[in-house]
Amino acid sequence: MEDHPTALSIIQTENLTHALPDKAILITGCSSGLGAATARALSKTNATLFLAVRDIPKARHVLADLLAPASDSDSSSDSAPASDEDGKPSSSQGEIRLLHMDLASLSSIRQAVNSFLSQSDKLNVLINNGGVMATPEGRTEDGFETQFGTNHLGHFLLFELLKPILLRSVTPQFHSRVVAVTSSAHRKSGIRFGDLHFELGGYDPALAYAQSKTANIYMMNEIERRFGGQGLHGLSVHPGLIFTGLQKFVDDGVMEEWRKPGMRPYLKTEEQGAATVVVAAVGREWEGKGGKYLEDCRESELAKPGFRTVDPGYASHIWDQESAERLWEESRRLVGLRED
Repeated sequence: MEDHPTALSIIQTENLTHALPDKAILITGCSSGLGAATARALSKTNATLFLAVRDIPKARHVLADLLAPASDSDSSSDSAPASDEDGKPSSSQGEIRLLHMDLASLSSIRQAVNSFLSQSDKLNVLINNGGVMATPEGRTEDGFETQFGTNHLGHFLLFELLKPILLRSVTPQFHSRVVAVTSSAHRKSGIRFGDLHFELGGYDPALAYAQSKTANIYMMNEIERRFGGQGLHGLSVHPGLIFTGLQKFVDDGVMEEWRKPGMRPYLKTEEQGAATVVVAAVGREWEGKGGKYLEDCRESELAKPGFRTVDPGYASHIWDQESAERLWEESRRLVGLRED
């Protein structure tokens, strides 16, 4: 889609180049696709970036343009300050660090958070980007349905463990933000409270993905409701239809439809999809605001009746506060946290 801005153009038009040297941002799922594009754009703000990845060697390869050679003194993280040709610190980007994190493992998430907290005394933006899509039926390390466990519960525990530092990092000038990369696929399903893990009626990969994406939105809405008054805000982002490694399990017939010439006007590049993520993460218009669903770099609207997959808009069930509250409490129980 030629007429859509890129993540880097958002940084430039918002005058954010080199503007956030005192901020720390953590992004999950950065070894490919949308996460890598988001990281590249946000590196231009001079914020310190913590990039959480499952595969450190892959991330080093994909992000080689960002990462300077780093030692292996810490197996859980790599520190890579930018440098120029003379080896001196460069002003083109802030420090970038890799964190090993597997969102399908609660113990891995806890270890990654401990590593992060040993390296930083602040966190201004958390971007929940990592995830899986339409996977074959399976379970995470902790026994959860793969997509619900990875896309939602992994990020839920991550947020809960980072909540104290997110709250401590709030300033009058820059409130803390949590951004969830969700999907228009949320329109296919709410939360199946009676069968979260598809144990009763048979597994449907598309519905499982849709449930996890609705869960992402509910989590952002609840963050806003519970903590917005304390300066901690949640925003949901649909980046658009983008071909990345995320689709490797999507049905071949669906992928054939998406690749037809008529779909080209609706497709975005990774850099264009990351634009809305960047707007939510650091866009000035979203300072001190949250509880919204964004797409195409702005707040979206209710999907029109009879909408197609490519049409914009959200489903009305994303504003079901009772379900959002119920999911929050159930999620705390599932990840082993005490009641609030």
